[in-house]
Amino acid sequence: MADEDPTAKARRVWNGFAPRYDRGIRFFERLQFGGGRQWVCSRARGEVLEVGVGTGLNFPFYSADITLTGVDLSPAMLTIARNRADDMGLAVDLRESDAQALPFPDASFDTVVSTLTLCAVPDDRATITEMWRVLRPGGRLLLLDHIGSTWWPICAAQRLLETVTIRSAGDTIPAARYR
Repeated sequence: MADEDPTAKARRVWNGFAPRYDRGIRFFERLQFGGGRQWVCSRARGEVLEVGVGTGLNFPFYSADITLTGVDLSPAMLTIARNRADDMGLAVDLRESDAQALPFPDASFDTVVSTLTLCAVPDDRATITEMWRVLRPGGRLLLLDHIGSTWWPICAAQRLLETVTIRSAGDTIPAARYR
């Protein structure tokens, strides 16, 4: 697996982590992102694309008047998201897709949402470029994520934390350009 393509590796890692994701993210969300999902999703309007929909944890926070499409690289995550949508009675178009090459025409969505996804894709810049591409002129790009600190004590702690998270969840800190 040393020569494994980064996207294939991400799919494999997230498929394996899917059954534990909701429980595993709970602590970090309370610690770092309390209310973040609610804040981001409450601002979505019109036709919405959620990139990195994961297990569907954002579903309860969207307004009832949006049309939601969600993409994720992991089929296992999408299975959990489909079950969550069914349990909530939501009509959500869920598709397996690489965030770095979205399968939609230019200017397809009024809002693009991504929560805690950029840390898990092999190329965060390509992913953001794709999000902008599918966003309609005047649309909203709504992001919630974590980035690398420029303050050396936090940067050092993030590097240490990455030794665990990269192996366990494929999680990296985007834009962390260690000096």
